[in-house]
Amino acid sequence: MSRTARDGDVVRDLLSVAGLLEEPQLARLYAYVHREGPATVKEAMDALDFPQGTAYSYVNRLQEADVLDVVTDEQPREYEAVEIELSLSADHGERMYTVTPMLVDAIGRRDGNEDIDAYTDRHGIAGLATALTYAVARERGEVTHQLMARDLEISPLEAEVILGALRPVVHYHVDVEVEGVGAETVQGTNDS
Repeated sequence: MSRTARDGDVVRDLLSVAGLLEEPQLARLYAYVHREGPATVKEAMDALDFPQGTAYSYVNRLQEADVLDVVTDEQPREYEAVEIELSLSADHGERMYTVTPMLVDAIGRRDGNEDIDAYTDRHGIAGLATALTYAVARERGEVTHQLMARDLEISPLEAEVILGALRPVVHYHVDVEVEGVGAETVQGTNDS
């Protein structure tokens, strides 16, 4: 279920994910719970190397933002991530992008990946979302870094660097083609 389908209040949805877009540590926690399925605060704390107080504070903030739900009431409580899908426009409505768990995961990696951090600083969240679209297409063999560079008017080196940095994010969230399998098969459009 997407956040917008859950309660329909666009302003509330935007405020709910704003922290994820601005704070890589919150994004890392959300992405971890999304990736691992139901998880306890202790599991997240250990996996992400968060201090106990920070982990509990972040879990509370994500619950208040309605992007984490409690799935067990007994102790220790387990939490699961609520699917996020919120479309936004950037550049005075000229570009659209969608906030998804994959984008939140990429934002969460800013602290540990200088390439993602620098690219986001230069091009913003909308630019990172666009780079993710190209990264998916690149992994499926549909575009090259040169095409991305030309389309986005960035250097080929910058395109290659961000595509490489986003590769692990793409491989976690998207089924990309296996060597010898065409993109049509992966997308389910191959009749054979």
